[in-house]
Amino acid sequence: MQFSIIVPTLNESQNIDLLLTRLFALHLDPGNFEVIIVDDNSTDGTPEKVRIWTSHANVHLIERRGKPDLTASILAGVAAAHSNAIVVMDADLSHPPEQLLTMVTPILDNNYDVVIGSRYKAGGSTENWPLYRHCLSRIGGWLARSICDVSDATSGFFAFRRELSAHISDKAYGYKILLELLMAGQGKYRILEVPICFRDRMHGTSKLSISHQWAYLQRLMILAGGAINVNTAGRFALVGLLGVFIDAFVFQWLINQAAGLATAHILGFLAAATVNYALNSKWAFRQHHTDCLKWNQFARFLTVGALALLLRGGILALLVYVGHIPATIAIYPAIIATAIVNYFGAAFYVFPDKSNLPSVDIRWRVASIGIVIFIILLRLVYSGLAQLIPDEAYYWNYAQHMDLSFFDHPPMVAWLIWLGTGIMGQNEFGVRIGAFLCGLVAMGYLYAFAYNLYGKSTAMRAVMLLAVLPFGFSSGLLMIPDAPLVAAWIATLYYMERALINGRNSAWLGMGIAFGLGILSKYTLGLLGIAALVFVIIDPTARRWMKRPHPYLAAILALLLFSPVIIWNIENNWASFLFQSTRLLADDYHFSVHYLILHIIIMLTPVGFFAAAFILFSYNPNTQDQYEHRRRLFVQIFTGIPLLIFLILSTFDLPRFHWTGPIWLAILPTIAWMIGQTGDMRVLSSYLRKAWQPTLIICMFIYAFILHYVVLGIPGIPYQIFAEHYFWREATIEIERIVETVQHQTGKKPIVVGMSKWSVASALSFYNQNGSHMDIRSRNMFGDSAAMYDFWFPSQQPTNRPIILVGMKRHQLERNQAGDDLSQMLDQPDLIQYRMIDKHGIPLRRVYYRMAQGFTGKIEAHSLN
Repeated sequence: MQFSIIVPTLNESQNIDLLLTRLFALHLDPGNFEVIIVDDNSTDGTPEKVRIWTSHANVHLIERRGKPDLTASILAGVAAAHSNAIVVMDADLSHPPEQLLTMVTPILDNNYDVVIGSRYKAGGSTENWPLYRHCLSRIGGWLARSICDVSDATSGFFAFRRELSAHISDKAYGYKILLELLMAGQGKYRILEVPICFRDRMHGTSKLSISHQWAYLQRLMILAGGAINVNTAGRFALVGLLGVFIDAFVFQWLINQAAGLATAHILGFLAAATVNYALNSKWAFRQHHTDCLKWNQFARFLTVGALALLLRGGILALLVYVGHIPATIAIYPAIIATAIVNYFGAAFYVFPDKSNLPSVDIRWRVASIGIVIFIILLRLVYSGLAQLIPDEAYYWNYAQHMDLSFFDHPPMVAWLIWLGTGIMGQNEFGVRIGAFLCGLVAMGYLYAFAYNLYGKSTAMRAVMLLAVLPFGFSSGLLMIPDAPLVAAWIATLYYMERALINGRNSAWLGMGIAFGLGILSKYTLGLLGIAALVFVIIDPTARRWMKRPHPYLAAILALLLFSPVIIWNIENNWASFLFQSTRLLADDYHFSVHYLILHIIIMLTPVGFFAAAFILFSYNPNTQDQYEHRRRLFVQIFTGIPLLIFLILSTFDLPRFHWTGPIWLAILPTIAWMIGQTGDMRVLSSYLRKAWQPTLIICMFIYAFILHYVVLGIPGIPYQIFAEHYFWREATIEIERIVETVQHQTGKKPIVVGMSKWSVASALSFYNQNGSHMDIRSRNMFGDSAAMYDFWFPSQQPTNRPIILVGMKRHQLERNQAGDDLSQMLDQPDLIQYRMIDKHGIPLRRVYYRMAQGFTGKIEAHSLN
C-alpha cells in the first residue's frame, strides 16, 4: 500500500458516491491506495452508503461516537491506515481528486514531509464562495500565518508522513488539524505548497459555524503559547466582573469626592487589580501558578497592569474630553478595554502555559504582534489628545500658507497636514493622522525589506523594534518631517535591495518614486543616493547597473517629483538650498561628536546602540555564501555612509537631536536577526539578546507614562518639568485674556509677537483658532531670523498699535539675537511680567509677556494701519 486517503464525514450522503467514483476513476492502480472514511455519527445515511463501497473497493469505514471533532476523526483514520503516506481531503468535492497524485508524490519520493493543497499560493483559487466565507477564510489564514510559514495553514487538503502525527498534541481539537501538524513540527518539517482550485460544495450544507470559528481562534492562541481555554476564560470573566464592580465603585466615589480624573481612575484600577491578581493567580490560572509568591511572575503582572492602566487613561480621556461622555459612564468602556489587555497579557506573559510553550522563535513572533498592536493603539488613542509640540504647530502653519516648498524644509509635511486637517478637522488628530499613516507604511516596508533579507520571524521582530525604539515611535506619532522621511527612507531601501541585490528591473521604478517622495520630505534622504553610488562602485554585481538605463530613469523620475522644491527655490533666489548649505559652513564651529553619540544612544537605546556597533564593527558572519556577503555589504554601506557623513559634520557643527534616526533603518533587520540567534556563544551578543526584553518593556512604559502624564497627569508628579515647550492650549487662553484686556483699554487690536524663532508664534496660532483671532507675528519684527515667518510677515514697519511680547523665557523679551535692547524699539514698554498657567487649579507652567504702546523700529518709517 503506497498511500492512504482519509476522508472525515458528517452527513455527506449526497457527496460520498460522487467522491469515491472520481477517486477510483483516476489512472491509479487501485491496489496502491486505500480510502478510509471516518464518520462522525452522521444521521443522513452516510455510513450505509460507505458500506456498499467497502464490499467491492479498497474502502474502509470507521464510525466514531460522541461529540463530532474533525481532528479526532482524522487521527482515528491515521491510526487505522496501512501506509506511511497519508492524504487528508474533504468529502464534499471541494478538493480536486485529480491533484491527488501531485500531492502525494513528493511524500512518496521522500522529498518533503508535508504537502499542502493551497488556495492562496500563486496559481490557487476559490470558486463559488460567498463573500463572507472568503473573508473568514482569509482572516483565519492570515492569523495562522503569524505563527507558521505557509500561505494556507487552514487548508483541509494535505499529505504528510504518518509518523508526524505522533507529535500532535493530545489536547488537539477542532477543525484545523493541519495547523496542529505544522506547529508540532516547530518549523523543522520540509513543506511544499501546491496551488489548487477550491470549489464550494454542490450538495449538503457546510459544517462551519461561529462555534467552530471560536474554537479555531482559541486553539490558535493556545498553539501560540497562551494559557487560554474555556475554564480559564470563564473564571477570568467572573474575576473581571468583580474587578469591574470594585473599579467602578472606587472611581465613582472618588469623582463624587471631587478627586481628579487621573486620581480616580488610577486608584480604582489599583484596587481592582489587587483583587484580580489574587483571584486570577489562585483560581483562574491556578494550574499555571505556584502556591508561593513568584517575584518574576508578580513583576510581569505589574508590567501588564501598568501598561493597561496607562492606555486606559487615554481611552478615558478620549471619551470624556473628545466624546463628551460623563466620566461615570466613560469609565465602563475604558474598564472593558483594560480587561482585554489584561487578559491577553495574563494568558501570554504573566501565566503562560509552560507545559505547551512553543519555540523561542514563535514566542518572539507573538511578543512582536502584541507589542506592535499596543504601540499602534497607544498612538491612535493619544494622537488626538496630546497637545501639539511647537514643531508640529510650526508645520501646521506651513499648511495654512500652502506653497510648492518652504524655506527650511520641503513641502511633504505641509501637504500631509493639509490633507489630514481637511478630512479630520483643525485639531491634533487631523495634524497627526499623516504621521500615524506614515508609521504604518514604514512598518509595512520594513517588514518586506527584512523578510527579503532574513525571513518572516526576523521581519516581525524588525517591525517590533521600529515600533518601540525612540526614533521609530516618535516618527509614527509626531507630525514632523521625519514622519514621511522614515516611511520614504525604508521604502527606498526596500526597492534598492530589490534592484541592487536581487537584480529586479521593476524595482527602479519604485525606487525613483520613493526617493522622490523622500527628498520632498527632507533633504536628508539624499544620503541614500550617496550610499547607493558607493555600493554600486564597490559591488561588482551591482556595478553592471551603471551601464543600463534603469538607474538614470529612476533619477529622472525622482527629480521630476522633486521639481516643486526646485521651482520654489528659483522663485525665491535659491533661499532653501542656500540656507541648508550655509548652515553647515557657518563660522561658529563646535566639535560635537560626543553629542552625536549621545543622541544615537537615546534614539536607539543603549542596547540598540551596542547592537548596531557590534554588527557594524564586530559581527563577522560566514562570508562563503555570495548572497550573504552582498547582504552584509548592503547593510554596512547603507548604514555606514550616512553615519560617516553625520560624524564628519558633527566635528564642526552641533548635531540636531533627530539627525541620525532614519539611518538605522538599514541595520534594524540585522539587529532583529541577531535577537533570534541562539547558536552565537560570544558574550556580548548573548548579553544583548537578554537585554532586549527589559529594554522593550521600559520603552513602552516610558511612552505610555509620558502620554498619560501630559494628557491626564500623574498624581503626585508636578507639571513644571514641561514649563517651556508644552501646554500651549492653556497658555493661549491666558494670552487671549491679556489681548482682550489691552484691546478694551486702548480700543486698538494689539499685535502679539512670539519671541522665539517660530515656536511661540506657531503654537499661539494653532491654539487661537477657537478664541478671538489674534494678530500673531514672530521675532523677525525685531530684526531676527524667523524661518518661514520672514516670508509670511516680512514687513518691519513701525506701528502705534499695542504690542504684546510673549516668550518662554524672560531673556527672550529683553534683547534680540544681535544683542540689541528691545525696549529701544518699543514705545513705552512695560516691565516683563509672567502668568502662572494652570489646569483645574493645578499649576502647569509660566508664560512671560511684556506690553508696549507701539513699535518704533530701528529706523523711521510709515506706520502700519
